[in-house]
Amino acid sequence: MTYGYVCSGKGSPMKTLTLSAVLLSSAVVSFASGARAESLFVEGDIVRGAQKGAPGPACVLNNQFKHLEKVVWRFRVRDQNGKVLDEKSLKSLVVELPDGQKISAAYGPHGPANAPVDHFWTAIWVIPANYPNGAFTYKALATGGDGGSATWEPFLSKPSQLQVMPGEIEIKNP
Repeated sequence: MTYGYVCSGKGSPMKTLTLSAVLLSSAVVSFASGARAESLFVEGDIVRGAQKGAPGPACVLNNQFKHLEKVVWRFRVRDQNGKVLDEKSLKSLVVELPDGQKISAAYGPHGPANAPVDHFWTAIWVIPANYPNGAFTYKALATGGDGGSATWEPFLSKPSQLQVMPGEIEIKNP
């Protein structure tokens, strides 16, 4: 910090320091009273879900799906301190499709049942045979126990969107 004279050259270094501190305090109070801190932070992706007899590897990143295929959204929600929020600390997590359909997510372990490798939120949707083809936007809405909320959406570029491709997957009897 440098010391100098305030305004027209009159004043002392101590007065300059005091004035700066008062102005800074006022700015912090104004910012704190006018700004709302984000309380939830959401990160997510989509993968192909495991289906008996369905083609393709399960639980791999994917955004192109055919009708009757299982889409799985995976999310991690954190508070402002970086703490991961589970079903006890998050009121809800819902995926909203462009047609208004809402799919509730559940929190739980993932990986082998006897030794899960991670815990996160998942929402599952099997694409109906009559669902339209194309690229679709969607969003995830997280609501905390304290009423705070956050919305997560993928990038707006078409290759980042959920894409429903023509045709249906063939499910073979195991």
